[in-house]
Amino acid sequence: MVFFAVFTGLMPSFLLVGLGGLLRKRLSENAWQGLDRLNFEILFPALLFVAAASRPIDPEKLFVMAPIVWAILSVGLVLGWLARRAGPERFLDFAGAWQVCWRFNTALGLVAVELLTHGGAGEMAVAVGMGVPVANLFAVSALSRGGALGVGATVTRVALNPFLLASLGGVVFGLMGWRLPAPIMAPIEMLARAAIPIALLSIGATMNWGALARLDRFSGAICAIKLVALPLFALTIGLLLGLDPAIASVLVVFAALPTASAAHVLASGFGADRNLVATLIAQTTLLAALTLPIWISVAELVFSTR
Repeated sequence: MVFFAVFTGLMPSFLLVGLGGLLRKRLSENAWQGLDRLNFEILFPALLFVAAASRPIDPEKLFVMAPIVWAILSVGLVLGWLARRAGPERFLDFAGAWQVCWRFNTALGLVAVELLTHGGAGEMAVAVGMGVPVANLFAVSALSRGGALGVGATVTRVALNPFLLASLGGVVFGLMGWRLPAPIMAPIEMLARAAIPIALLSIGATMNWGALARLDRFSGAICAIKLVALPLFALTIGLLLGLDPAIASVLVVFAALPTASAAHVLASGFGADRNLVATLIAQTTLLAALTLPIWISVAELVFSTR
């Protein structure tokens, strides 16, 4: 019953992804790439800032969530490395696929947490704020090992990530209890409201809908790590540490998210096999239509009764 309610709650988001697939040819590839860039540079940073800054953040919540978020990403890094033998021969191509194990789709995360009894966008914004720098550091470092990016360029790319800047800015405002003047906050909130529907349409328009037919030992291992092993780890940590239900539930959802839809852009920028990464993005996204409702339901059953 819980699963059905959660699946129904996520259905509008999955329908928007499907609509994006139907509208794929109505816009040029450059137009869809432009929408992705708009979301990355402006709309999602606005959403993350609003989610974190619109309510007070307990410093204790930040200190509890940060190390667990980093642990989740690190587990993805280590488990992904174990799949190296089954992956591409060229390390750069493997590094492009390897990042799928720990990167996360923020759009679906902010939709999914709205279905939780405990926790919501505020906690997810904290998780994203703590996760973005480490996820990008891991990804850029792995790809730069197979490419030619130096240490300085790596640090600069991570430090200037719009998701990082907006998330940390929102977290600071939430911790300090600051509020922007209404005439400034209002347009930011308007931009924030546009982020999720545009992102979901773009995911559907750029996704390879036949990707599941291309599952093999390597891609299956990557998907299992991202969609099964990481949320299981988060669930176990939540139980062992007796975490607050709001924090524990959001961490499970965070860990269960499919990989970032723009991961192929980063891989392509370093010269890695973009098609392999795009296929993995599609596979994790399509499989998450089943696994994400399951993990939300598990989190609700386990943590709502405590």
